[in-house]
Amino acid sequence: MLSETSTATVRATLPAVGAAIGEITELFYHKLFAAHPELIRDLFNRGNQNAGLQKQALAGSIAAFATHLVAHPDQRPDVMLNRIAHKHASLGVTREQYTVVHEHLFAAIVEILGEAVTPEVAAAWDEVYWLMANALTAIEERLYAERQVIAGDVWREWTVAARTEETADCTTFHLAPADGSPAPAHLPGQYVSVQVELADGARQIRQYSLSSAPGSPVRAITVKRVHGPAAGGPDGEVSHHLHTHVRTGDTLRVSVPYGDLVLRDSTAPVLLASAGIGCTPMLSMLEHLADSGHAAPVTVLHADRSPADHPLRGDHRALTHKLADASARFWYEEAAEPGDGEGRLDLAAVPVPAGTQAYLCGPLPFMRSVREQLLAKGVPAADIHYEVFGPDLWLASA
Repeated sequence: MLSETSTATVRATLPAVGAAIGEITELFYHKLFAAHPELIRDLFNRGNQNAGLQKQALAGSIAAFATHLVAHPDQRPDVMLNRIAHKHASLGVTREQYTVVHEHLFAAIVEILGEAVTPEVAAAWDEVYWLMANALTAIEERLYAERQVIAGDVWREWTVAARTEETADCTTFHLAPADGSPAPAHLPGQYVSVQVELADGARQIRQYSLSSAPGSPVRAITVKRVHGPAAGGPDGEVSHHLHTHVRTGDTLRVSVPYGDLVLRDSTAPVLLASAGIGCTPMLSMLEHLADSGHAAPVTVLHADRSPADHPLRGDHRALTHKLADASARFWYEEAAEPGDGEGRLDLAAVPVPAGTQAYLCGPLPFMRSVREQLLAKGVPAADIHYEVFGPDLWLASA
């Protein structure tokens, strides 16, 4: 994939570029949004931009891709590319936007690194960028074709058929196609993007996992109201809008389903571990397992602040009880009930059958902890799958 000449140049300059990648991406976004203010208004997550999370994610993905190319010049990091491509496709990203990104990213590289960017260095990193961009474009166009949508036109109108207050800060919105057509199928674990128009006219987009089973005639998303200051960032613009303003009978612009963390069709034992609102894709998987009569052992694990904060707690237990060989264990930091664990999720006393396929969703520290515990129990790394809500900082900090 990466030419021999460029491989040598990238290998030699990767430490310098890697050390400056944070500055580069910060300047890149400044240049990009100055030239194209519509992108921060209607495409990029303003909350993540303000908190610096999107910048970290971009820096991590570029550095990880370049590092992989240097170590394995004839291979593509397909897991990373697929995850990014699914997020891009859910936003309606198009081929032309990669050219816009290239212009401002390379202007930032030249400005930050100065004379170090010789023609040879520029050509090598240009090759890296277009290898990544063309690979993503190819995957995204395939995803559009599979869903029979035109690139960039992923939006459809959906009606809120009902809304259910799950906890003080979590609400489930039950959605049906506004035109009365059947809801297209999705895979257990996938998500949709939801676009809303805010008070200032911005049309912000967020992804929400589908918490309903693939065959359900009505889709469900469970949205947690994001209280930013408590989490070290701004309040969630879209989550607050949905909680405050969207009622039964209203319409929402919703994308076709995407996401590469999907339940694999197999007879293997399954482990579903979640924390907080990360339970939503797990509920979709769990309902699918129950509906399909999965016979192998299923281990359901969840951690939360308290039972009152646990979204869809009743569904978690009820769906587990529908399976032939399944158990559910919950851990709570506060007000744990008899039979529940106290504190953080601990796998010490949890049996994990050989051949288990594990799926994780929750905050990064939670997923890292569970992954380490699973590895210690002998679960191969290839059999541990994860989903990140928001920018994937696993690459940037793993």
